[in-house]
Amino acid sequence: MNSVQLSKRLSAVAEFVPNNQVTADIGSDHAYLPCYLVLAKKTVKAIAGEINEGPFQAAKKQVEKNGLQHVISVRKGDGLSVLQKDEATCITIAGMGGSLIKTILEEGKEKLGKVERLVLQPNIHAIEVRKWLIDNGWELEGETILEESGKIYEVLSAKRGNAMKPYEALPFEAALLMGPFLLKEKNNVFLKKWRHELSHRKDILRQLEQSNGNEQLMQKKEEIKKVIEIIEEVIK
Repeated sequence: MNSVQLSKRLSAVAEFVPNNQVTADIGSDHAYLPCYLVLAKKTVKAIAGEINEGPFQAAKKQVEKNGLQHVISVRKGDGLSVLQKDEATCITIAGMGGSLIKTILEEGKEKLGKVERLVLQPNIHAIEVRKWLIDNGWELEGETILEESGKIYEVLSAKRGNAMKPYEALPFEAALLMGPFLLKEKNNVFLKKWRHELSHRKDILRQLEQSNGNEQLMQKKEEIKKVIEIIEEVIK
């Protein structure tokens, strides 16, 4: 992978970035994505944010290697703290857990004033991202699911709008868990993911059934049973 040839996962993120954006890539690692977006002329200016020293230095080297220092600013800091207010029009966050992405967005809300698009790729717990989008008036406008190197990834794209629109005419809990666009499509990668998730949750439930139950454990069992029912209803 490099600034011209992205991984399948990052290519899916790049696909959702509109043209002519000022794109902030948070947790940019080697800055492959912002470099690609600028070189492909999808982004006019970019910010690569990194909290850790190693990836921060790697991002700086990558930007310098491509001669893009005049259009890509590499900054060290936590989440959206690397941005000035109203600086970015598109934000990408890829390769983190859904709960961490949610926290980054929540803590950096004041930096979202001019942002038109959020492109988010949670490694796990995408439901947490979807909940945040609903709670904050962001409308999912597209999702994709893909497999690369034995791992399955979801990419979510959202704009400001009617946050509940994608969920209309769908079983809400299933759409929130699995993704409204992905639920409609039900492609082979989606089915593979949720068959695995179903098996995993049944294993957990079996283990819990062997434990002496206090109230908290009973509640956990009921939650898992409910998720199992939702998945079974969708993939039956």
